[in-house]
Amino acid sequence: MPCYWGLFVGKTALFVFFLVEERIGNVNLVMQIIQAYLEQNNRKARLVLHVCFWCMIWLITAFVYGYEKQSVYMAMLNNLMLLPVHMIYFYTVAYVIIPKFLLKRKYVQFVVVLSLFVFIMPGITRAFDIFLVEPQLNAYLKSQGYHDWQKVKGTRWERFSNVVYYLNAFKGANLVVWLAVAIKFFLFWYRRHRAALQAELHLLKAQIHPHFLFNTLNNLYALTLNGSPKSPEIVMGLSEILRYMLYDCNVDSIALKKDVEMLENFITLERIRYEQRLDFHFIKEGNLEQDQVAPLLLLPLVENAFKHGAGEKLGQAWINIELTVQQGLLKFKINNSKAEVSREKKQGSIGLENVKRRLEMIYPNAYELKIFDEEDVFAVILKIDLSQRVSL
Repeated sequence: MPCYWGLFVGKTALFVFFLVEERIGNVNLVMQIIQAYLEQNNRKARLVLHVCFWCMIWLITAFVYGYEKQSVYMAMLNNLMLLPVHMIYFYTVAYVIIPKFLLKRKYVQFVVVLSLFVFIMPGITRAFDIFLVEPQLNAYLKSQGYHDWQKVKGTRWERFSNVVYYLNAFKGANLVVWLAVAIKFFLFWYRRHRAALQAELHLLKAQIHPHFLFNTLNNLYALTLNGSPKSPEIVMGLSEILRYMLYDCNVDSIALKKDVEMLENFITLERIRYEQRLDFHFIKEGNLEQDQVAPLLLLPLVENAFKHGAGEKLGQAWINIELTVQQGLLKFKINNSKAEVSREKKQGSIGLENVKRRLEMIYPNAYELKIFDEEDVFAVILKIDLSQRVSL
């Protein structure tokens, strides 16, 4: 292969990367499309992707060869003869040597076998060159009036043992194969990483359920001790919220309006408990029906305000909430009064840490979270670009 093949591939990769960034906005979306396609029909999808990859390699190398000194047609014909060598090399390394030795932590055997294979395969490539490719290419060059091609001069052994020709074959064989291996392991890493993030996200979401249930049952317990006639109303409200959590939240995103309705149900239950002792205001602006949001993302913030605002303050307490949506940008501001003598902050840290972690996973680089912990006021300001959600 020509010496600038690696530079060509690098420039092509950068061009494709920036094109995808500009047209799609997020390279991760491409990976999601590939992953979704693989999940539709695993065996068939893998076969299609492998065929597409090798066709791309064949066409790119043919273009490079054809651009240098052959016609593109001749380059395609010659590279088609070498393609089986690259394929045998790749599938042996990726599906035999790496799984059998590297993944089983047999590192010494892996290094020895891989090293032998890395140096043997270019020799096989040279044999294909000498017996198949070069005679055909030499005949073509002669037909074009070029009779002095140095590469076909000498005996077959002299040509085979030529160090320069071997190094060129070494470069060509290993570049293509290790590019394929790199792509394969990137896809493998992406699937593993995606699975790990999904598991962590499900765990974080599951933590909300017992945390919320624990606090709400405490509220119900307090009312039943006082013999409040509103206890049945709380039980029904709690039932509606749990139904939402168990059945409606098993999705990546949900209508913002529906999630806000669940917040209002929760707020209704809390206001029943605190009655006239709580000065509460909830302002909503914008069309909540157009946008989607990760479910249960705002609940811990509201729950935290009630628990450490009205719950810890003995006298009159207040909570203010502002929620606005404009062109996919969600702004959520909540502030509450604090008790004169604050309890340990660790008690309320679970929900906030949960929100931070979920934001990092679902809306990376698309959110802004500010927390203000003053002497008599606790405030949280959250901004999210809902259009930049990452699907896990």
